[in-house]
Amino acid sequence: MSIYRPTSIVVLTGAGISAESGVDTFRDKDGIWAKVDYRDVATPEGFTRDPELVHEFYNQRRSGLAEVAPNAAHVALARLERAFPGKFLLVTQNIDDLHERAGSLRLTHMHGELNKALCAHCGSRHPWHSAMSRASRCPSCQEIGQLRPDVVWFGEMPYRMDEIEEALASCDLFVSVGTSGNVYPAAGFVEQARYAGARTIELNLEPSEGCGLFEQAIHGRATEIVPEFVEHLLAGR
Repeated sequence: MSIYRPTSIVVLTGAGISAESGVDTFRDKDGIWAKVDYRDVATPEGFTRDPELVHEFYNQRRSGLAEVAPNAAHVALARLERAFPGKFLLVTQNIDDLHERAGSLRLTHMHGELNKALCAHCGSRHPWHSAMSRASRCPSCQEIGQLRPDVVWFGEMPYRMDEIEEALASCDLFVSVGTSGNVYPAAGFVEQARYAGARTIELNLEPSEGCGLFEQAIHGRATEIVPEFVEHLLAGR
C-alpha cells in the first residue's frame, strides 16, 4: 500500500463484517430473505397486518445477539477510531450491536438497532433487550401496543442521513467493509465520496456490485484484511 495520511475518514460496514461472527446475513443466496418474505416482517404494511409475526421475527434476531461476539474486524475498526487523530465516522448498515461491543463510539446505525424500541404513539426511543410484543408498554407515554423494533424497514428513510452526507462531503478517505453494493442509499456513498475528492477503498470477501467505483479493492475475509488494513493505515503505509 502506498503512503497515505488522511485527515477525515468515513467507514461504511455491511453484513459481511458480522457474518464472520455468526450473524445471519439478509441478502446472500442462503440469507434470511431467501427464507422469509421481507414484505411480511420488514415493512410497515407487514407490521400492521401481523404485528405478532414481526415481533417474533425480531425477538429471535435480538436473542441471537447473545450468542455472537465481535470479531477481529470489529475490534480493528474500534482501534482505528481510537488511534486516528482526525475526523472519523463509522456508518453501519447492520442492526446488531457488535461495533459497540468492540468499543466503537463514533458510530451511526443508519438502519436502526435491534436493541432499541420505537414508540409509534409518542416517537420516543428506548433501549430494549428483552422480547417485545403487543403487550409491551412504552416507558415514556405508557401506551400499550405501540412499540415496534427501531429498525428501518423497506420504504422508510434511513437514519441520520444529513450527518452521513456531511461527513462524506468532507472526508478524504472512504472505506467500505463487507457490503453488497446494491442497497441504496448506502451503495451510492462511494460516488458521493469520490465527488468530494476522497480516496475510496473496498474491503470485501468478494467484489461487490459497485466494486468498479472504488479506486482500490482488497478482497478476503474481513477478520484478516481489515486488521491488516488498519495497521498499514495507522503506520502511514
